[in-house]
Amino acid sequence: MGELVLSNRSTASSHAESDGEVTQYLTFSVAEERLAMSIDAVKEIIETPVVTRVPMTPDYIRGVINLRGNVVPVIDLGARLGRGPITLTKRSCVVLVEVRVGQDGHVLGMLVDEVRNILEIPFEDIKPPPEFGSEIRTDFIEAMGRVDDVFVIILSVDHVLSMQELAALRKLSQEAAPSGTDVEP
Repeated sequence: MGELVLSNRSTASSHAESDGEVTQYLTFSVAEERLAMSIDAVKEIIETPVVTRVPMTPDYIRGVINLRGNVVPVIDLGARLGRGPITLTKRSCVVLVEVRVGQDGHVLGMLVDEVRNILEIPFEDIKPPPEFGSEIRTDFIEAMGRVDDVFVIILSVDHVLSMQELAALRKLSQEAAPSGTDVEP
């Protein structure tokens, strides 16, 4: 698969406000469910690297990876969404995203079963998250995107982890980094 680098487009926004505006979303599979996230949050997509497990971390934290000298935590999105841990296959990959907490941005990896494609969804086809009926916590859902006659769950990347969890991941990355190495989660 190699490495796919996506450029962030400042003109695209997951919070489009005018009719006719189109937003791009990366779609992927987790436990046979099609999910999406704003392309603005995606830094790059990489083949599943060697992940170093860190003791005494929650099950959904797969471990850390070395990304060009930086320690980056990897979240098992299947486990985080209550679908069970992802079983690695040839199609499994890590989507590197930037999560915003206040003014700070933190890079972390999200292990997914398979990356599908990039969809452009018009603003009028973006609906608010459901009050019920989804097996995913509603605070993880940014919106529902209608594609043809089906809905795709659009994840709120900034809410998949709480601020406390992000702080713990930042500390974990700093502890896992060899001295003198820059850390960028």
